[in-house]
Amino acid sequence: MSEIKNPEILLKTRLDKNDYDAIKKLEEICIRHDETSLKLELDYKLSVSSPKAMEKVYINEFMFREEGILVGYLGICDFGGSEIELNGMVHPDYRRKGVFSKLFSLASAEWQNRNSSTMLLLTDKNSQAGTNFIKSTGASYNHSEYDMVLNMDKDIKRRLNTVRLRKSTADDAEEAARQNLIYFNMEFTEEDNVETTDGSYSNITYIAEENSTSVGKVRTELNNGRGGIFGLGVLPEFRGKGYGREILTMAIEELKKNKAGEIFLQVLTDNSNALNLYKSCGFEERYTMEYYAIRKKEDL
Repeated sequence: MSEIKNPEILLKTRLDKNDYDAIKKLEEICIRHDETSLKLELDYKLSVSSPKAMEKVYINEFMFREEGILVGYLGICDFGGSEIELNGMVHPDYRRKGVFSKLFSLASAEWQNRNSSTMLLLTDKNSQAGTNFIKSTGASYNHSEYDMVLNMDKDIKRRLNTVRLRKSTADDAEEAARQNLIYFNMEFTEEDNVETTDGSYSNITYIAEENSTSVGKVRTELNNGRGGIFGLGVLPEFRGKGYGREILTMAIEELKKNKAGEIFLQVLTDNSNALNLYKSCGFEERYTMEYYAIRKKEDL
């Protein structure tokens, strides 16, 4: 183990490219050492790091440096709604020295200053150290998600040629919010059709329609060749008719058309219907991320 001689804690509202590179380097070290996964959302965070993208000024990045080298990191992800997510790591040589506890105390204080009622702490199911730390905070188990990646060689054919995906516009905000509430009980609107100036990132919400009637929605993200599928849902009156598979297939086609070299998604481990759909379309489980919740006392 290494001694801590010249520590420095850096708090920031958003990441810049130097932060991103330092965190990625630390992430690679931790993943290689622990043989577990992290859900840091770094590409997403970097993509929305322009001042225009940050409507509210919050501290989201907590970094612990020793002799100028990043050895600890904890990040807050806020996708809207009543929850925020925390995930982080400490260099193997600097563990059991209070590094993560310090970062967590700062992040917890930041959460208390926000309107979010719930703080979700994330850990790979196979990370015993991560699980032990989270349990020491008093957090209670909330849910688990499979991170799944697509077998890109899988041939998936469309079955319903009457369904199409249409890029959402500002006029669709109310409809997207309505569907979010139905599928995920989330009362917020998604940010549609966002792209950085260099074209490295895109975040597009699609409305799925049949004969101009909305049947569902899906959101795709593309970060430096890595595609993600989120927020897929079919309205209750159209379920059981193959629309979910059709929307998923079209989302995959859109990402491939835009040169995605990898396509991933997340699904609740107890959502057997969605899990079976994704597996039938070529998605394979990569790891399981567990979520533990701490709620503000006034919300208990």
